[in-house]
Order: sequence, then structure tokens, then C-alpha cells
Amino acid sequence: MSTDPSSTLPLLAQGSEIDLLNLILQSGPMAKGVLIVLIFFSVFSWAISYKKYTLFKKLRGDSEAFLRIFRKSSRFSEISGGCETLRNTPLVEVFLAGYEELQGQLASQSSNEPPSTATKLKTINVIQRSLSRAASVQLTQLERNMSWLATTAAVAPFIGLFGTVLGVIGAFSGLGMEGAATIRAVAPGISEALIATAAGLFAAIPAVVAHNYFIHELKELASAMDDFSLEFLNLTERTFL
Repeated sequence: MSTDPSSTLPLLAQGSEIDLLNLILQSGPMAKGVLIVLIFFSVFSWAISYKKYTLFKKLRGDSEAFLRIFRKSSRFSEISGGCETLRNTPLVEVFLAGYEELQGQLASQSSNEPPSTATKLKTINVIQRSLSRAASVQLTQLERNMSWLATTAAVAPFIGLFGTVLGVIGAFSGLGMEGAATIRAVAPGISEALIATAAGLFAAIPAVVAHNYFIHELKELASAMDDFSLEFLNLTERTFL
């Protein structure tokens, strides 16, 4: 009686999952502790990655919308009015910092006489510093929790390796006590130990991918804020100087 090989594949996969689950449940306290630590790292990293991904997706959309408003408007007051609905993008905070400084500089002029050349340069430099400071603050806020992804990517494989080393030591210690140098005697202990390495890689690999992706997004946002600062200064010179 022949057996369809394709029908046995789900059974084999189910058997593998059961064996893996049994290995985890039958592992020692130290191995379970390592797995719990790695699960914590993995869950927290996935939560940060999801939150960051949705945030950057929202930032891209709002940044594009704000740049369209900025480039179509010829007055700062018009741009300021359209900022309330786009507060998610860091470009708005950079604009508001520069606009507030610009208003302060204009209000501080006590006469209607044209400002001197030194005053012009001072005004532009002060506004430029305000823009740079606001951009730096926004980048610092966006980098929040990024260190956790980097830590997970760097530490999780070593935690898994630590659990594997402990498991191998325990397996060979038991083998020495039994005195039976057979694969059947040592294989369960080594299989249990290797689960920790697999769990470490499972936690670290997504963290590495997410960290590199978000670093790329941060670099693009930093470049966008620098370009926007230059556009803001150009509009300031055309309008007020």
C-alpha cells in the first residue's frame, strides 16, 4: 500500500513543532530563564519597530503636505495657518522655531529705518541658529528608543550563545556521569542547548533590520530639515531683507 508523500509533510511539520515545544518545556531553569529574557527583548523590539514604522509613515505624508504648502505660499502668515493640522512632521517645528525668532527680531526694531548691514547678518545668523537648534531637538526625539534596537541586535545573539554553552556543559556533564558516550545520550541535551542560539538570532535579526531601516529614515529626515532651513532662509531674505 503506497503512501502519498505530500500527505505526510504536514504531519512531519506538526511533529517537529511538538518536539520543539517539548524541548522547551523540558529544558532546565537556566535555559528557560534565557529564553524568557530573549522573548522579552524580541517582543519589546517588535513593539518599538511597529511604533516607529507607523510614526515615520505618518511623518513622510505630513512632510510632503507641509512642503507643498510652504512652496506655494509667499507669506509666512499663510504658512503658519496651515501648520496646525500637520504637527506630526518635524518640519513644522523647525518652521515655527524660525518664524518665532523672525517675529522677535522684527518686533525688536524700534525704528522704521532700514537696518544696517551688520543687523541684516545678525538677523539671518540668529534665525539660522534657531532653525538648527529646532532640527537637532526633533532628531533627538525621533531617535528615542533606537538604542534599544541596537542593544537587542548586539546582545541577543550573545545571550543565546550563553544559554547554548550552559546547555552543552550540562549535556556533557550528564554524559560523563552516565558513562555512555552515544549520540542518543547527548543529542537531547545539545538540541535543548541550541534552542537558545536560535532564539537569540530570532530576536537579533529583526532588530538589526529595523535599526538600519530607521537610521536611513532619520538621515533622510535630517537632510529634509537641512534643505527646508535653507528654503526658509531664502524666503526670509526675499521678504524682509
